[in-house]
Amino acid sequence: MKSAEIRKRFLEFYKKRKHVVIPPVSLIPEKDSTLLFVNSGMFPLVPYLMGEKHPEGKRLANSQKCFRSDDIEEVGDKRHTTFFEMLGNWSLGDYFKKEQLRWVAELFFDELGLDPERIYVSVYRGNKEIGIERDTESVEIWKDIFQERGLEAKDVDFAEKKGMQEGRIFYYEDKENWWSRAGAPEDMPVGEPGGPDSELFYDLGKSLGYHEESPWKDQPCHINCDCGRFIEIGNSVFIEFVKREKGFEKLLQQNVDFGGGLERIAMIAQEKKSVFETDLFLPIIKKIENLSGAKYQENTKSFEIIADHIKASVFIIGDERGISPSNKQQGYFVRRLIRRAIRHGKQLGVKSDSWLQDVAREVVEIYKDVYPEVKKNSDFVFKEMEKEESVFQKTLERGIKEFEKLKGEKIIDGKKAAFLYQTYGFPVELIEELARERGQNVDVKEFYREMEKHKNLSRELSAGVFKSGLADGEEKTVKYHTTTHLLLSALRKVFGDSVVQKGSNITSERLRFDFSHKEKLTEEEIKKVEDLVNEMIEKDLFVKKEEMGLQDALDSGVVASFGEKYPSRVLVYSIVDDNGKEFSREICGGPHVEKTSVLGKFSIKKEEASSAGVRRIKAILE
Repeated sequence: MKSAEIRKRFLEFYKKRKHVVIPPVSLIPEKDSTLLFVNSGMFPLVPYLMGEKHPEGKRLANSQKCFRSDDIEEVGDKRHTTFFEMLGNWSLGDYFKKEQLRWVAELFFDELGLDPERIYVSVYRGNKEIGIERDTESVEIWKDIFQERGLEAKDVDFAEKKGMQEGRIFYYEDKENWWSRAGAPEDMPVGEPGGPDSELFYDLGKSLGYHEESPWKDQPCHINCDCGRFIEIGNSVFIEFVKREKGFEKLLQQNVDFGGGLERIAMIAQEKKSVFETDLFLPIIKKIENLSGAKYQENTKSFEIIADHIKASVFIIGDERGISPSNKQQGYFVRRLIRRAIRHGKQLGVKSDSWLQDVAREVVEIYKDVYPEVKKNSDFVFKEMEKEESVFQKTLERGIKEFEKLKGEKIIDGKKAAFLYQTYGFPVELIEELARERGQNVDVKEFYREMEKHKNLSRELSAGVFKSGLADGEEKTVKYHTTTHLLLSALRKVFGDSVVQKGSNITSERLRFDFSHKEKLTEEEIKKVEDLVNEMIEKDLFVKKEEMGLQDALDSGVVASFGEKYPSRVLVYSIVDDNGKEFSREICGGPHVEKTSVLGKFSIKKEEASSAGVRRIKAILE
């Protein structure tokens, strides 16, 4: 069954059940500054889940294009993609669990023809601490559904500890079977809706050795096991709660939010072992084979990264509100996707210039009828890709020159390798290859530790902006972040400890810093703050990081940020001289430079009011 047929059958299925098919929204959120990309079908419907009346009624369905930046590092495992289509249906205070779960079963078993014997489901275990019970109602509905198809459906608990236990219905905790935009209940802000869910998993087959040949082979296998034997293909979320100051309370209406990834459903329906073998990717894979002379089955990770990243780039650049590659916010991810695709193209041996456009044309051909904007804006997409490829070639050349500076080192430390990756786009495989030619080694373990930090920063950025106000993860942005610590320290030295941070916004071009102060700063005061910051920069101070308990950090006199809720363990960054004298000490998630001398000259360009009792400084590093 072709993907277009699956999409069509899904929408027709719900139209027959009195749902209105609504159009997909732009990938780029228009009125929500907290989210860089639309990452679920639910995103545009939150006001209606909270009780606002939707103009099309209480039953809705659609296919929504989505992008999840936090999956970038996961691409290459045959099932993860950054761009995907989410098939969704919603009940806004109309039907609930009984109708929804029965319809999902009819859709997958009867309409799409999946084998019920290979389907397993999960339900919410409950959480007494937040007063929400185990979802026994969904369990009973699923038991009836399976029994009607001649299957006994035993419900079991703690499969993650005890294994399958001959079960078909499995209880899991908050992390697995609770859904909100913010994640688990404890991570939800006040006012956020969410609720328990019931997920469908397809068994790819024990005989294929997914578990036995995986790093988890000594642990019990279950449907949420990381071994890959089971793949999630759909999730019915019962959005019936909202987070309040004193805990969770019921929403005025009980809602249903179903999401199923078209790529994964197509993989199962077409009996493939990878989403990249489906008709949504196969023409792209074949084009990469033609351009490189390499074979997909022998280079799966590089092929999947190129195919996914170019597809995602086509949709983001070609969106109605299209975003070009840059170092800022959404553009930062477009640049990262394209450059990562180029690197893997080089590894495969692609030699032709402007090959990205050749692959992008295949993407346009696949989706031109479903998402006509990618065809309409294709010339713009191709031009932006060509420009980015040209710029990156020059960056690669500069990176080689930077690598030459490491010639005399027997072991290239991981931080320097990570710098080459983050600044010049050198993958660790290329760094190792260049090093081997010179008889050098690379501290790969330290490299991956550094990259894990970078990955965590990117995940924060996917939610909108860094908590510390960073717009991206570029080296210059990190320098500005460290400078804000020096600036706060200088302000407190000039005006006293009543000065606290009230907000920040940091890009690779400037910093913007809000702080508590009632009066406009005089020219003399601005000069005094500037001089203090530059004095700390010139002293070449060390930036020291410690992990400690929150209370221990507060007891030590650390400066904490404005109104932020901290976890039980925090990172504390201190800026100190050779004798250990502290000039700054703050709770912060990072990232920072190692020594202040790399920052350059600090210059305040503007000082103004931000709000009542809050002033704002805009400054640059020269």
